[in-house]
Amino acid sequence: MSDSDELKVLNPATEEVVATVPAASEEDVAAAVVRAVRAQTRWAALAPADRARLLRRFADTVDAHIEELARLEVREAGHTVGNARWEAGNARDLLLYAAGGAERLLGKQIPVPGGWDVTFQEPLGVVGVIAPWNFPMPIAAWGSFPALAAGNAVVLKPAETTPLTALRLAELALEAGLPEHVFQVLPGHGHTAGRALVDHPDVAKIVFTGSTRTGREVMERCAKLVKPVTLELGGKSPNVVFADADLKTALDPFSFLDNSGQDCCARTRVLVQETVLEEARDFLADALAAVVVGDPADEKTQMGPLISRQQLERVRSYVPDDAPALRGSAPDGPGFWFPPTVLTGERHDSAAACEEIFGPVAVLLPFTDEADAIRLAGATPYGLSGSIWTRDLGRALRVSQAVRAGNLSVNSHSSVRYWTPFGGFKQSGLGRELGPDALTAFTETKNVFISTEGPAQ
Repeated sequence: MSDSDELKVLNPATEEVVATVPAASEEDVAAAVVRAVRAQTRWAALAPADRARLLRRFADTVDAHIEELARLEVREAGHTVGNARWEAGNARDLLLYAAGGAERLLGKQIPVPGGWDVTFQEPLGVVGVIAPWNFPMPIAAWGSFPALAAGNAVVLKPAETTPLTALRLAELALEAGLPEHVFQVLPGHGHTAGRALVDHPDVAKIVFTGSTRTGREVMERCAKLVKPVTLELGGKSPNVVFADADLKTALDPFSFLDNSGQDCCARTRVLVQETVLEEARDFLADALAAVVVGDPADEKTQMGPLISRQQLERVRSYVPDDAPALRGSAPDGPGFWFPPTVLTGERHDSAAACEEIFGPVAVLLPFTDEADAIRLAGATPYGLSGSIWTRDLGRALRVSQAVRAGNLSVNSHSSVRYWTPFGGFKQSGLGRELGPDALTAFTETKNVFISTEGPAQ
């Protein structure tokens, strides 16, 4: 995309332009932060119950527009309509969950000699959220809504390719009665609007979701201002399948095909105990052939396109035409289509087995025993998510404790629930989002000691 003052939003399924949106400049970001600083003071001064009431009204307004938001997500991101409805519902549910926390930001009374000691959780001020294109609505919500509930103002920069749902959420916030400038959305390029948000001295924290490479740059720039960050970065998650597992459930292809594989939590390293490897291969071959890839607006579609031509070329670079693989089908013609694929001839240390492809491509890899499974599951610089499949409870606990990842599931492929913490180990990021402590990530702890011994004589 060129450095113009407009962003062209393409429908990934048709390559048609569905909207043209002004791109924010550095000056636009600076002006938005000034507005946010003023609005935040008034927002934080509201009684917590009033702040919670407004957020619940925002949730009700989102709920009334679920279908509109979902259809917008289909057009700008190519998500299947069923997935898009879930995403809009997730934003609504997180608003309700965060609203409940606004009245429960509790401090502590700490026993000390000579007086009383109490702590307060106070809002940071203005929070900058930089959201990605793979899940535009939910991830924008994860950074923004707990921050709002804690009394902060938010300036959100959505990805260049997917600004439409974020802009609509900002309109719905105003419609619900949130004060003007408390929640602002500024579409723009990462190296202009995003960088200006990161570098602004009046932005108290940055929440960034994206690549590990860009996350390092965000962290370096924030370090100059000693600015806290939450980083949710890349992943290359394992799906560890022991021979005693229910293979049909464990090898669900949507563990790596959901959202066309454009998911940091996708289980793209399918580690199968070698005694059942051939059975797993046969099952996956049939499963991929049955996946319905097509128009994401069609209720029957199970997988849509990739986000862009650039992403399509990246995915293709990992899958040579002559690579040993199990393949499904995908449409021809316009759109950024790639078939569901499982590579079967990769080494454990190959690029496809180690690097985040971010497409509907997994690698099938064998392991011998529990120790080998643990070694291979951890043989990556990432540590975001993963699954462990076995009927042996003791083994499940041992492997869960041994694998260094932030979000593991036993006999399940789930990673994200708004009521549990989410984040990664190693190069998958810093900090946690969601869960019962989500609001405190957007506060400072202030300690106050009150002497009961009276003034010195």
